Amino acid sequence: MTCRWNLLMLALCLSVIAVLSKQSCPNGFNQLPQGCIDIDECAVDEDYPEDIGPCGEDADCINTNGTFYCVCKDGFRSSSLTVNFSAASSATCRDINECLEIQDVCGSNANCFNTSPYYSCICSDGFISTNGLEKFRHGDDVMCIDIDECQEDEVCGQYATCINAPGSHHCVCNPGFGLKSGESNFSGTQEQCEDICMLDKTVCGNGTCHRGASGHYCACHTGFTNYGNSSFRCTALNCDDFKDLNILTEKFHAANDVVVLLNKSCVEMTESENPTVPHKEDLLGRLLSMIDQLLSSGALNDNRKVSIFLNLVENALRLIGPFMESPGENMSSSHTELEVLVHKGADLPRGAVTVSSKQAQLDMLLETAAGDRSYYPGFTTLSLLSYANLEDSADGFFGKMKPPEKQKFKINSKVVTVTVSNSNTSHLKEPIKLTFYHMTQTNKTSHCVFWDSSEDGGAWSARGCTVVKTNPEYTVCSCTHMSSFAVLMALYEIENKFELQLITWVGLSLSLICLFFCILTFSLIRAIQSPRTTIHLHLCISLFAAGLIFLAGIARTENQVCCAVVAGLLHFFYLAAFCWMCLEGIQLFRMVVLVFNANVKTLYMMVGGYGVPAVIVTISAIINAKGYGTERYCWLNLEFIWSFFGPVSFIIIVNVFFFLITVWKLAQKFSSLNPDMDSLQKIKTFTVTAVAQLCLLGTMWIFGCFQFDEGTVAMSYLFTFFGSLQGVMLFVMHCLFSKQVRGEYGNILSRLCVPQKKSYSDFGYSNTKKANPSKSTQDTGDSHI
Repeated sequence: MTCRWNLLMLALCLSVIAVLSKQSCPNGFNQLPQGCIDIDECAVDEDYPEDIGPCGEDADCINTNGTFYCVCKDGFRSSSLTVNFSAASSATCRDINECLEIQDVCGSNANCFNTSPYYSCICSDGFISTNGLEKFRHGDDVMCIDIDECQEDEVCGQYATCINAPGSHHCVCNPGFGLKSGESNFSGTQEQCEDICMLDKTVCGNGTCHRGASGHYCACHTGFTNYGNSSFRCTALNCDDFKDLNILTEKFHAANDVVVLLNKSCVEMTESENPTVPHKEDLLGRLLSMIDQLLSSGALNDNRKVSIFLNLVENALRLIGPFMESPGENMSSSHTELEVLVHKGADLPRGAVTVSSKQAQLDMLLETAAGDRSYYPGFTTLSLLSYANLEDSADGFFGKMKPPEKQKFKINSKVVTVTVSNSNTSHLKEPIKLTFYHMTQTNKTSHCVFWDSSEDGGAWSARGCTVVKTNPEYTVCSCTHMSSFAVLMALYEIENKFELQLITWVGLSLSLICLFFCILTFSLIRAIQSPRTTIHLHLCISLFAAGLIFLAGIARTENQVCCAVVAGLLHFFYLAAFCWMCLEGIQLFRMVVLVFNANVKTLYMMVGGYGVPAVIVTISAIINAKGYGTERYCWLNLEFIWSFFGPVSFIIIVNVFFFLITVWKLAQKFSSLNPDMDSLQKIKTFTVTAVAQLCLLGTMWIFGCFQFDEGTVAMSYLFTFFGSLQGVMLFVMHCLFSKQVRGEYGNILSRLCVPQKKSYSDFGYSNTKKANPSKSTQDTGDSHI
């Protein structure tokens, strides 16, 4: 019984379990008699709009077992940037802009137009697709090819030629024909080519127009020329410019031959319908040779000759320029540097152009060089000619230009001549710019000038020229006309120049004599030799060498290399002199203040006295070799002068300090050693000592630091006086005022006048035994003042 009951309960449980299991299926499945069946969520349902489905617009629904996912249609991309997404997400499908995302998707000569979905390619204007269809896409194996419009009949008219181009075409008039608009080509039927001779009555200028098989040509009237090119406009050519030049050519046959050749070429071009074109290279070469001869001979010795010369050069360049080939030519000679720019063609040239030489640079517009279109001769020439030494002949002629008070004008650049083919250059619409490189680097005021031949036979004038920019190295000028140009600088004049030169030459001559006796004294008299007299000796040697080189070579500017060597030697010896002055100040400080009589090794003094100047001069020469030698003197350039005055100023400051300390100490010693000496005697002795130290330490040279501006005439005299007479002062203070040296001089004179039995070898010691100076005096060589 119990067993049956258990079986019954087991059957009942299994039945309940079976019933419960049949009532539950997973999400995405339906319960059917045969079991759980997958639900197709992608099937069209009344819950969604037609053809949209659960994934929304522009997306495809993909059913899977128990679920589904969405995929954007071709040409679209999901906003989540994933390939698949669920309907429950916020992702949507957006159109892909292939025109932006795929580079060159349509290929060349085609335009891309985006559509939704996909895109379309359409050939550009002037092109057609190879399959003849208007629209295509990448991958259709279609290209856009050019349409040859010139195959159409009479596309350009009767007197024009069609020229096909990728995607377009244009028409060019046949030779002898042109357009009313003046343009070189046209397209369409808005314009037609007409006979040039009928279209433009002035096409030949002062000549008769004819039309031939190769185009129109011009027959020039007498007195006019088209330079042998029949298509050029006939322009006036004044041959009188090459006639009356006897003032320049009477002594120079080569110059006369060039002028005759220029005049002959000019006359032939104005009188012959088919003139012989001269050999331009030969003519230019002979012109530059003539310029060299005139500049090297000094023939341009007054302003009238300079005016004739410059006019001749300008006219010659205008005559020769049209015969040269594009783009031009560069030539140079010993006294000139020439650059010529040439443009030929019916079209008026446009744009900025730069022509340069070592001395200057020209910036201007080609339209300015060519001139007005109505007078354009068919060519444009522009030349820049630099002269090596014309500034020497043209300097000093300043006409109505007046420098500021106590100043004078000086040419500070090379003279250049600018010529163009444009005959109307008296007032330019667009000014030209000229950059001049200074011959002397200076911060003085610069003035831009041109040579005005009409002013008193010829003079520099600033009319029409202004300074755009200036610095020590160059000046930029703006001028509204063409001519020959240069840059003037305003210099401060030092009055009474002759007096200063006289003081310099007399003072230096006396100093050289005195320094020579000082050198003999300090080197030959053994009794006074000491570390301090060694410093005296080399100071005198340095000053003697500097003074001798100054007198012999300061004005020898003929040879630039030799002048630079002279400047370098002066730089070295004057610096050496100041270094020995500094050593003197140090030695004096040790003696008087520190009371330290230990001798300094001669080698150390040599390194300080000659080694330091040698290093300074070597570095200066490496940094700026051109700083040695100026236009007038063989000395340092003004902008480079601080390589001398820098060390000198430092030494002067140090020595002034030593001077003040030693004078203070000496004043105390005078009072302690001579308490009974009256005040006048103390003042006298103290003054003589102070002047001696001022002379020896070189502090009088401080007046030279005030020579860079106007109104310093007093400083100029003080500097010249003390600087040139320093050798005399050294001899007086350290030889004549020294009791010991005077005693040695007396011994020498007595031996010369009264012969002694002692041998010459005893000379250096006899006086020592007699005088028996103190040990401190022997060690220091101090003067007994």
